[in-house]
This record gives sequence, structure tokens and C-alpha cells, in this order.
Amino acid sequence: MNQKALHTLEFEKIIEKLTEFAASLPGKELCRKLTPFTWPEDIHLAQRETSDALRRTILNGSPSFSGVRDIRGLLKRLQIGGVLGMPELLHLSGLLTAAAKAKSYGRTSGDSLKRSAVPTKQPETAEEEFSDSLSELFQLLEPLTPLNQEIGRCILSEEEMNDDASPGLRHIRRAMRITGEKVHSQLNTLLNGNRAYLQDAVITVRNGRYCLPVKAEYKGQVPGMVHDQSSSGSTYFIEPMAIVRLNNELRELEIQERKEVEAVLASLSAMAAEQVLFLESDYELLGRLDFIFAKAALSSYYKCSEPRFNTDGYIHIRDARHPLLDAKKAVPITVTLGKDFDLLIVTGPNTGGKTVSLKTVGLFTVMGQCGLHIPAAPDSELAVFEEVFADIGDEQSIEQSLSTFSAHMTNIVSILEQADSSSLVLFDELCAGTDPTEGAALAISILSFLHNMQVRTMATTHYSELKVFALSTDGVENASCEFNVETLRPTYRLLIGIPGKSNAFAIAGKLGLPDFIIEDAGKRIGSEDIAFEDLLSDLEKSRLELERERAEAESYRTEAQRLKERLAGKQSRLDENREKVLARANEEARRILADAKATADETIRNINRLASQSGVGKELEKERQKLKKQLDKANERMAVKAKKPKKAYRPEDFQIGDAVRVLSMSLNGTVSTRPNAKGDLYVQMGILRSQVNIKDLEPLQEETISTPAGNFGSGKKRPQEKGHSGGSIGMSKSISISPEINLIGKTTDEALPELDKYIDDAYLAHLPQVRVIHGRGTGALKKAVHQFLRRCRHVASYRLGEFGEGGTGVTIVEFSHDK
Repeated sequence: MNQKALHTLEFEKIIEKLTEFAASLPGKELCRKLTPFTWPEDIHLAQRETSDALRRTILNGSPSFSGVRDIRGLLKRLQIGGVLGMPELLHLSGLLTAAAKAKSYGRTSGDSLKRSAVPTKQPETAEEEFSDSLSELFQLLEPLTPLNQEIGRCILSEEEMNDDASPGLRHIRRAMRITGEKVHSQLNTLLNGNRAYLQDAVITVRNGRYCLPVKAEYKGQVPGMVHDQSSSGSTYFIEPMAIVRLNNELRELEIQERKEVEAVLASLSAMAAEQVLFLESDYELLGRLDFIFAKAALSSYYKCSEPRFNTDGYIHIRDARHPLLDAKKAVPITVTLGKDFDLLIVTGPNTGGKTVSLKTVGLFTVMGQCGLHIPAAPDSELAVFEEVFADIGDEQSIEQSLSTFSAHMTNIVSILEQADSSSLVLFDELCAGTDPTEGAALAISILSFLHNMQVRTMATTHYSELKVFALSTDGVENASCEFNVETLRPTYRLLIGIPGKSNAFAIAGKLGLPDFIIEDAGKRIGSEDIAFEDLLSDLEKSRLELERERAEAESYRTEAQRLKERLAGKQSRLDENREKVLARANEEARRILADAKATADETIRNINRLASQSGVGKELEKERQKLKKQLDKANERMAVKAKKPKKAYRPEDFQIGDAVRVLSMSLNGTVSTRPNAKGDLYVQMGILRSQVNIKDLEPLQEETISTPAGNFGSGKKRPQEKGHSGGSIGMSKSISISPEINLIGKTTDEALPELDKYIDDAYLAHLPQVRVIHGRGTGALKKAVHQFLRRCRHVASYRLGEFGEGGTGVTIVEFSHDK
């Protein structure tokens, strides 16, 4: 893509901002070298990398690429057998440390993606489950931990090697410390014994040798070697003869130390030379990752989104904000080009935003094809162009003796020679700077040529002839930048489909030009031009009125929808509260009635026992039946009638395993048998298995299925058993009797009386079976329960629970109700 267009669109400023977000030298180099791709596959990969990096950044923050320096020269030296110094080896260590941190970040952010993602299909392997475009780059990093640890162990800083880098170095440095202590001891003795001869009572070093500062007049009193003299000549730095031998030993040890350090450096360099390929790969991978995360940081900085791309030349940018404008002041624009029309002519006043709109389209196209996100609303769409041409700004050149018009025309000629259907062409003030009549004619011819070649073109102009050209030509559309005449300020909104006015007279009047001059200028405009401008004014007024009415209608619609939702929510809450109040009232009434009936039945049994001895049993029985009828009538009035199914279902609508709701019992369950000829089938509701007719069933959707056992403990009503002699007693008991009893934690003496009462109540409630939970433990409670059940006359059979029923910690009890 031509560099002139990139410069015109100020793409280099985007590159400068992008480079600021890169931390490493190779990352910054990749940022500076970034140019647009022209292959759709390359663009999609670059965009996906930026999006994946942004997602990882949002979940785990930005990775660190500090410590990555240019090691390419070091690697070449290693390849030819060179030895690196301590600073250079530390540069390699910094690279490997950055690789280790980046690899760890890749794993951590990958796990975060895995937790936050919702897979659309079952992955075949764990590795491919939530991988993205960056996963492979992170996996290819080789931290070379042994080499990095060895460099860190041996080298403490750029100027210091660890004593433990090698056994020889440790031995040499220990000898140096001992010799140095001897030298200081000897010098301190001489210092104290010859203090009168010394200029200062200090020990100094000259030429790597320990010396004493002796006054010039006493230099003959201190035997030794003179190494230096002060600038004034009053002090001589003398190495006493007593420590010459020790100083010689110390110098020899220093030479040995240097040789040992060089040996350690050679060893470390040899280790690094074996890993040159991995080091080079890490350098390139870290640079690329740094570059990708810099793109993600730029996207976050400008609040960008990933655009979609097509190869059909279609551009649709929603709520675009030019990235170089102040984000707080920039007015978003929406631009469409290439679908219903391939030529867009933008008109309007100066400083109205025409050029910014032009640059926005061109810059977004270049940014998108570089793999950068664009500061626009999501779902914006860009086309893939092989070339972008732009003729924007003042092209005047004194050096080349070109006027403004000549410079623009030179550029236009070059564009016309190169542009084709895969190009995007942008013209600012096309053919301006010459005679308006000739300039308009030239502009129409140039745009017609590009339009016939199906080149996507966007041009700004003040020529009214171009507005007419757009109105009268298929595939060409007008657009305008809105301008508020009252405030003399542009709104910067781009309006597609409406030609704009230059508003020169209005602007001149607001700026103070005398009215008589403006009126005289108006008289010099032809009647056709005035009519056309009036038409544009009428169109603008109509558009504003339509926008106002549409906004008002949208406001009314939103308010109506909000009120509808509020009313629906209020009605739902009222219905729910009403059902709750009725349910609580019926439940309380049932409880009171059940207590009363239980008391009455107990009283009647006692009276019957006494009446059998006194001979008045018939009268008492008559009164008891009368009371029973009254209680049954009251119970029927309080009973909540079972709901009817929403529609009539056929036997084939119910399959084994289907989730259903038994309407008369208000319980959820699972179909366990197919319906018979009468439509009866068995439904399993927790441990309760009951025969139900399909007229009493409602199929459940998946999201409404609830655990049947949960309904037993939620206060919902149990069905009234019919056809049993227990009558009202069974009905009242069934209200409160649970289908199971838990005896875990009780002793045998505590459990058996409770079990006895529970068995009686369950039998009276006509429960077909119950579950006794006694646990496994030592088995004593289970044995006592079985002995009790063996003697109980209401129990037909009992057995230990099966898998799914509680196993050997549960006993299932079947009752022998009279048929």
C-alpha cells in the first residue's frame, strides 16, 4: 500500500501511539514496521490475535515483557565460539526470565479463558478445549530454566561474580581475603610505629599496591618502593618493604581470579551456545507477543472493537470516532459505502467535518487491515482493499513550481492510472482552486470515470453541480455534514442521503459582513441556483422534523413498553400473593379441621367402647355419622381443586422417563410405565409410586422440572385418598404425614415408640408404603425396627432399600390396606 496515502491519513501517529505500548525492543520494531495486509486470511488472523490478547488482558491484566534486550549480536558471537561477558550473559538471563513469565501468564490467562468460556460443542481433547490464536505462541516459548538458573547462580551483577561460581574461584578469593588481612595488619603496625613520618594516618592504594602517605622530608625514614607523589610534592606514597611480598602474592591471586572468572564465563557461554536456536526463537516470540499485546492495549486505550471484513467492497462503520480527536468532544459518525452506492459525495460548510469523515473512513480501513481494532461500535464492517488512495490537504509545492490546483491534479492523475475495483479513493475538495464551472465539470468527469470502474470513492466538495450529479445518477449518493446556522457551529454529524449547503451567506452575516453586501451577493445568484438551495433548505427542515417525530415516537414506544412491563410485573406479583394467601389460609384451616377431626374420632371411639356396655350405641353412631358429614362438607369447601391440564393429551404423548406433574397431587414425577387402554399409568414421585390417569397429568418442560422429594417438604398438599374406610381420618392424616421417618441418632428405646405412632398415622393416612431411615451403624437399631415390623399387624411386608433408595440404611415398609 502506497506510503503517500498512509502519510496523508496520519497513520504514522497511530503507529507512534502503538509503539508506546510495546515494552521490548523487538516489539517496538514490529510496531514501527506495521503495514496493512491485503490477504483476508492474514487480516482475520491479525484481528483475532488482537481480540484474544484483549480478552486475556481483561481477565488477567497485561503480561510483562521487560528485560528483553537486543541479543542478536550476542547470538552471532556464540555461534562462532565467542565468550560473553557478565553483562551480556545477564541480558540472556533477562530474556529467559521474560520467557518464563510470559509462559506462566499464558497458562494462567488460558485457565481464566477456560473458566469464562462456554463451549458450543464437546471438545475432543483438553488441550484444544479453550485454545485461542495465542496459545501456540505461548507454548513455543522455552524458558531454558537450567541455563537461566546457572547464570543467576554464577553472576550477581554486571560487575560481580559469585564466589561459588566455581570451586577454584572460591579458593582463590578465600586466599585473597587472608592475604589482604595480612597486608592490613602489617600496614597498621607500620602506621602506628611511624605516625610522625606520615602525612595522614591512612592506608591508600596506588597502582594496585597498598601504600602509606609519607611526608616528603621523611621519605628516607620509611624504606620501600615509591609509587606516586602528590601534586604539591609534599607527600610520597611508599609501599613499605615489609609488605612487598604480600602485595606480590595479592597481585598473583588477582591474576588467577581473572583467569578463573574467564573460565566460568567460557563455560556459561558454551552452555548458551548449545541453546542458540531456542534463544533466537524466544527473542522473536517475545517480540511478537509484545507487539500483539501492544495492539490490545491500543484497542483498550481508544475503546475500540473488532470490525468484520468482507471482499465485496462494502463499508458500514457505526458510531465511528477519529482516534486523533479528543474522545470527549468527538461526535460519532456512521458511514455506509459500497452496497447500494459506490460513490459518496459529501457537501457542507467549511469546518463542518467533511475532511474528518473522509480521513476516518481511510484511516479505519488501514487500521483494520493492519490487524488493529477501530474506535467504532461493534459489528462495524470494513472491506479489504489492495490500495487506498487519498488526495487530501494542500499539495502546493514551491520547489516544484506547482500551484494548489496543479499539485492536486498531478496527484489525481497518478490515482486514476493506478485505481481499480479493489481500491478505495478519497478526494478532498475535488478540482478546487480553479474556475468553478470548469472545476465542477472536471470533477464530474473524474467521478464518473471511477464510478464506471466500480471504484469505491468518497469525495468532498462545495460544487452544487456535484449535488445534482449525485441526485441524478444511479449508484451515487449525497451526504452532508450538519451545520447549526443559529450558533454558527457544526454538529459534525454525517447525514447520508441529504445534500448539504455551504451556508456562506449565513456565516458571513453572523461574522459581521454588512447586510447590503449579502443582499447584493444574493441578487447575483441565478434563479435556478436559488431554487436549488431553497430545495436543500426544505429538505433539511423536513429531515429535522422527521427526526424529531421519530425520536418522539420512539420515546412514546419505550415508555409504553416500560409501563406494560411494570403492569405485567405488578399483576404477576398480585396473582402470586393471592395464591400464597389462599394457600396459607386453606392450609391453616385444614390443620385446624384435622386436629378437630382427630379429637372427635378419638372421643367417638371412647364413647363407642362405653356405649357397647350401656346399649345406646345406635343413637351415638347416628350422631357420629351426622358430625362426619358436616366435617366432610367443610373439608370439601376448603379443598383446593386440582388444576385441569392445558390441553387433552393422548396416551402416545407419554413415554417412560418423561417428566410430568400430577395435577391433583401438585407433585412432579417421572413416568415409569406406558398407559394402558384406560389411560392409566404409574408415576414415580420420590419414593411414592402411584397409578394416575393421563387426564390428571401435565408434561413438564426441562427448565420447570423439580425434585419430587422436594415437594413433600415444601408444604404442598397431598392428594385425598378415596375409597377407603378411614374417611376423614385418612384425609386429615395425609395432609401432614411424611412418606419417611428418620430414626438416626436415637436409641432403641427412643425410636420404637416414635416408630409405632408413625406406622399408625401412615396406615390411617392410607400411604401405600413408607421409608424408615435407621442408618447402618452397628445394626442394633435396624434389628429392633425389623422385629417391631414383624409383629405389626398393619405391615404386609418390609425389605431393605435398593440402590437409589438408601441401601441397607433404609427399610421400605408396605401396608396391607383392606380392598
